[in-house]
Amino acid sequence: MSTKTKTLDLVYIAMFAVIITICSWIAIPTTIPFTLQTFGVFLTLGMLGGKRGTFSVFIYILLGVIGIPVFAEFTGGLGIVLGPSGGYIIGFLFTALVMWGMEKIGDKKWVLPLSMVIGLIVCYAFGTVWFMIVYSKTTEAIGLWTALMWCVIPFILPDAIKISLAVILCNRLKKVIKK
Repeated sequence: MSTKTKTLDLVYIAMFAVIITICSWIAIPTTIPFTLQTFGVFLTLGMLGGKRGTFSVFIYILLGVIGIPVFAEFTGGLGIVLGPSGGYIIGFLFTALVMWGMEKIGDKKWVLPLSMVIGLIVCYAFGTVWFMIVYSKTTEAIGLWTALMWCVIPFILPDAIKISLAVILCNRLKKVIKK
């Protein structure tokens, strides 16, 4: 691998960490505010592929952990990641690993959207378990159904739309931009 390729990889990894950050700051005001954070994660993984995309997601999370306000509502810090919703942020890394693993299936059209859906399910699962543990320690015990109603069900339709948009954008951009 040439120095030029390595440098370009680092630029893409950093650039997409910034894209995830910007997407996390964009909130759609509803009763439950929706950010474009998951869209940024899916776009990053779809465009960069598993290895570079996973590094980009990891850097995004690391920046937030050290206190740079990259998370939703311009927040950052270890307290956010260790808080009730922090499991979903960490879950993005598992989403990335799932999508990286599914690349081995090949470059068929259905692999990208399926890997995003499976990655999202893994993120939901990890984040919901995390939420239940942290919420139980800080407030009171919470049942799975309640946690799903608070943390997953309201986000399914918006996340499905984000996946659809990410797939469309990735397919169009890949024709123009070389990996």
